[in-house]
Amino acid sequence: MLYHPFANRSLLLTLLAVLLLALGLTACQSGAALSTATAPAVTALPAPSPDAPQASAVLPSPAPTLAFTATALAVTPPAAAVAPSQTPTALPTVGAPAATATVPVYTYRTVNVFPHDPTAFTQGLVYQDGIFYEGTGLRGQSTLRKVDPATGQVLTGIRLPDEFFGEGIAILGQRLYQLTWQENTGFIIDKDSFELLGTWRYEGEGWGLATDGQQLIMSDGTNELRFLDPSTLQEVGRVAVVDADGQPVARLNELEWVEGEVWANVWQTDLIARIDPASGRLLGWIDLTGLLPDEDRAVQRVDVLNGIAYDAATGRLFVTGKWWPKLFEIELVEETP
Repeated sequence: MLYHPFANRSLLLTLLAVLLLALGLTACQSGAALSTATAPAVTALPAPSPDAPQASAVLPSPAPTLAFTATALAVTPPAAAVAPSQTPTALPTVGAPAATATVPVYTYRTVNVFPHDPTAFTQGLVYQDGIFYEGTGLRGQSTLRKVDPATGQVLTGIRLPDEFFGEGIAILGQRLYQLTWQENTGFIIDKDSFELLGTWRYEGEGWGLATDGQQLIMSDGTNELRFLDPSTLQEVGRVAVVDADGQPVARLNELEWVEGEVWANVWQTDLIARIDPASGRLLGWIDLTGLLPDEDRAVQRVDVLNGIAYDAATGRLFVTGKWWPKLFEIELVEETP
């Protein structure tokens, strides 16, 4: 065979073109594989159940991730410098009440004393079926928990993400609702599994939460109570709480529904206000001064009275406070004007 330089060059060019084409196809396949590997997976959401909150009230994904602890919740002791509890502005001074013909004052008799987690910055308390459900506050330490009343042991619980300051709680049906202080966010949680079911948004601060069995009742640190439709979490009404002289009763904090009345801790006092939910009229004061003994206050740092739970089946009344080492069952004693 004769050597022809141009023919050989053509052969080389052809081989080079084939090689470049092969390399290009490989690169494309590699790029396609990379795109597939890094693309986020999309999972179809299950259809909502008929009793789920309407989409207009629930925040879109992503919902905050709650770290679930299947066993007893490990509680972090409070640091020396702790974030303050609620601090609203321009609050009127709440003085010690005096019994009158129209507004009675009640004191108390201690029936039982139970242990209480002294690291729990109590913001919400509910008693149901022999269990305390408790919501605690402080950013980085906020929790929702089930507690054994006899021992004070945390049976199970969840810790809220660090950016949330947990507040009042209420149970309606199988759902447990928890407010947050300044994050304008409420959590909807399964009462048994503590699975996060959804969230909702509200204006202003969240302080206390209760239910009359039909709707949710919310306080925001002012003298107003808000009423929420539990199916939409939308506000459906509001009432201003005033005393016998028409003066606002502000700093309404943790709430409890007791035999047709709303009972509210008044922040930074030892008082509980008894409120007519229809009119906002003050029905009476409960003065719990001295409930936590001085010797308990001397042993460790404690904060204010906060936390009311009522056992509707037996009529038992329970109260505690933030960082209190004890929880009390009490009976009311009416003072004579």
